[in-house]
Amino acid sequence: MSDPETTPGTAAHQKIDTSVPHSARIWNYWLGGKDNYPVDEEAGDAYTGVFPGIVTIARSSRAFLRRNITYLVSEAGIRQFLDIGTGLPTADNTHEVAQRLAPESRIVYVDNDPMVLAHARALLYSTPEGATAYVDSSVLDPERVLAAAAGTLDLSRPTALILSNILGHIADYDEARSIVTRLMDALPSGSYLSVNDGSRGIDPGFEQAQDGYNKSGALPYNLRSVEEITSFFDGLELLEPGVVPVTRWRPDADGADAPVIAEHGGLARKP
Repeated sequence: MSDPETTPGTAAHQKIDTSVPHSARIWNYWLGGKDNYPVDEEAGDAYTGVFPGIVTIARSSRAFLRRNITYLVSEAGIRQFLDIGTGLPTADNTHEVAQRLAPESRIVYVDNDPMVLAHARALLYSTPEGATAYVDSSVLDPERVLAAAAGTLDLSRPTALILSNILGHIADYDEARSIVTRLMDALPSGSYLSVNDGSRGIDPGFEQAQDGYNKSGALPYNLRSVEEITSFFDGLELLEPGVVPVTRWRPDADGADAPVIAEHGGLARKP
């Protein structure tokens, strides 16, 4: 296995703040990971005390990503992935799923959290045939992200853009849409967009817990309506079944009766 490439930025030199809960570390805690601190566990437990279903949402989101990537590699023939806001490495990361099916796959992860950067070199490995790189940058600067990703990916070839639970961190809806458009405009025909985010208007308990979390001092995460999430795919060809609860996006055979949860996602092709 070869080491991943790491493109450091300013976050590489920032001290990890263990006094404030962080969404990536809390998400890692809900997924059963160990890369978190007591402050994250406390915030995570406070959240589940109000809304225990968040653990199901976290794990269903990861399963949705796995099914997306499996489709992209096995049926769409995609071999390049740009995963922005990847969070802390856990099980079935994008490169693991893609390279199990096609070892030549090339993956660029993007995040701007110093703890994610600290773990990237240790945990994000690549097959010899492919490549895995980490870019220390923010989704708020799509042009910089694309320029850095071009060091590993050939952006003249179809590429899958993965935005999993990251757009909710962009408070302004119009800005979030603009960022998605700018990223997809830089990718050629035949590229894909995968988006999933927490949805409003489905589960009041989820909304209550999220509103409380947003007041904790952590980086806020904004739930959006299903219509708003669907709008991120404007101008693209949505694959069936469209934007649906992630549990119901092409579920595995044993998930045909999966419950409706307040996390919606979809996959679309750029014509």
